Formats: sequence, structure tokens, C-alpha cells
Amino acid sequence: MLRISRAGSAPDGLPFQQFCLTNGRGMKIRLTDWGATWISCKVPTEKGLQEVLLSCALQDYPKQGAFLGATVGRYANRIANGRFRLNGKTVNLTKNQGKHQLHGGNGFDKVRWQVEKCGDNFVCFSHFSPHGDQGFEGNVQAKVTYRLTEENGVEITFEAQTDQDTPLNLTNHAYFNLVDAETGADVRQHHLQLNADYFLPVDREGIPSSPLKAVADTAFDFTKAKAIARDFLQQEQCLTKGYDHSFLLRRGEEKPCAILTALDSPIRLEMFTTQPALQVYTGNYLAGTPNAKGGRYADYAGIALEAQSLPDTPNHPEWYRFGGITQAGKPYFHRTVYRFA
Repeated sequence: MLRISRAGSAPDGLPFQQFCLTNGRGMKIRLTDWGATWISCKVPTEKGLQEVLLSCALQDYPKQGAFLGATVGRYANRIANGRFRLNGKTVNLTKNQGKHQLHGGNGFDKVRWQVEKCGDNFVCFSHFSPHGDQGFEGNVQAKVTYRLTEENGVEITFEAQTDQDTPLNLTNHAYFNLVDAETGADVRQHHLQLNADYFLPVDREGIPSSPLKAVADTAFDFTKAKAIARDFLQQEQCLTKGYDHSFLLRRGEEKPCAILTALDSPIRLEMFTTQPALQVYTGNYLAGTPNAKGGRYADYAGIALEAQSLPDTPNHPEWYRFGGITQAGKPYFHRTVYRFA
């Protein structure tokens, strides 16, 4: 079932549009056209509906800097020094995190998306990004479709077309907390399992600092479920105040790429994706982000599981085979599913 409402005033002076989808089991998700953002996810349990998504008041979404639930692009994650070379040409980008570009600069999360179409269990948003937007070349037409399944899954499909070769790396930046998403219990008590054998070390600014590294015998080994707190702030994490690293996913398997559980929660999150990598961010700098209850989240109040290409791929041709660069005329397509059991 789909319900549409309007409320408040967005930065463009028009009201936010909200879309509420409900499935036959009673699960509910809410979306807004500002940033094509996922703003609520309530999962049915024996005690009633439980919110599992970090969120804030509608009017705070354009102000907060944590990208809560937003569609991120043109290029999720960081591009070092705000520039790269492609097809023999240097492309200079808008810089929004010191000397680097993060999440596309003044990107897709900061604009109103158009409602392409919607139905009882889905909403499709579209956005046109012109040539030169944030320094990127090529005109890009992007779409993101949210679909609520009867299996309590949230399926997010990203599609795009470009008329010039350009970096494209779209993701959703939802933060999850299976115990208390509304005020933010410490997510480091959750257990995480990843279907990944390699991770990418980064420096203090989140820029890749070495080739992919095997997770075996490191604090980054989540091949078996373990508490996030178990090896926290060890090894490369010391530079980033926790996990904020990309994991290269095993391909050709039907297993979830990530499984998130918590001892104090009846909910289990399984994640599937066609993307090559998963950025795991433990909310290391969430402190001060407004929540939906009028308070503020603390650091480590939620975990973001962002399916995407490897960070800074435009500056690493050796990673092109994993995605991140889309050629003119060739469709960009990826699907990510968050399933709640």
C-alpha cells in the first residue's frame, strides 16, 4: 500500500514529498524526494513495529552532514585531491572535504528528485545531472527505485545513462541500529559477518593508502560473525576512529554480502548486492547529528553498509575492472537488497 503526503519546506521552497509503503506483513518504510532519501524502516516484531533506521526530523535532512539514508552520487566515497585523469584528460572536481571530494560534492543527496512513477509497493525517483555538475563530465540521467517486498526486503535499484565516459558510483547511505535506532544505542555491540576476503587500507583522510589487503589474521576479518567491538580501534582503524573501510566482496555466490545481528534484538538484517564492494562505516563521527526525537546521536550510534565501487577508483585504473567508470552509451545498473528476518 502506498500513501503520499507533503510537509514542511525544503531548501527550494517547496514542501517535502513523503511516500509510505506498507507490505502485507505490516512492515513500513518512508521515503522523501529530497535526496531520494530513505527516512524510516519499521520492521514487525512480536512486540510491534521497531524502527531500525537512523533518522531525523524532516526539516533537518538538508542540514545534517551524515548523509542519513540519502542517495549518494555521482561518486560515492572519496576522490583524492578532487581530480583524476580519464581518457588522457585531467578532470578537476568541486572539493568538499578539505582537498578531496566526498560523495559527489554538492551531490545527489542535496537536490530534489523527480517522481518518475510509483505504485503499491515501489517508488521510482529520477534526477538529471548536467555536464559540468561538480566538475564531472557528461550529462547523466539517473534513477533510483525503492521496492518493499512481501519478504520484508527493501530493494534499491540504481540506473543511469551518460553521454560521456565518467565516474559513476551510486549508493544509499542508510545507517542501521537493530536495538535502538531512534536515539542510538552503541552499534559496536552488534555482530557483523561479511562475505569478503580483502579490505582496502586508507589514511587519516579516508584515501586509499595501499593495495587491497587480505583480511585473514587482521582486525578486518568478518568472515565469521563477531562483535564489532571485539577488534575495534586496532591496526588501520586507529587512523579513522573505527571502521570506515571498503571490503571487496566475493563474487559468484548467492550468500548475503553482510549479516547484521544484535543479542538484544529479534531482528536479523541480511544484505545482498550486485556491487563489487561494501563500505562499512561505524558512525565514527555521528556525534551531534540530530535524531527524530529532538535529541542528538552520539558516535557509533549506527552502522552504514554502503554497497559501491572501491573509493578513489578514478585515480586507480587497476581497479576499473571492479566498476566505478561508466562508458558513454552503456547503461549503469546495480541492485541492493536489505532483508529483515
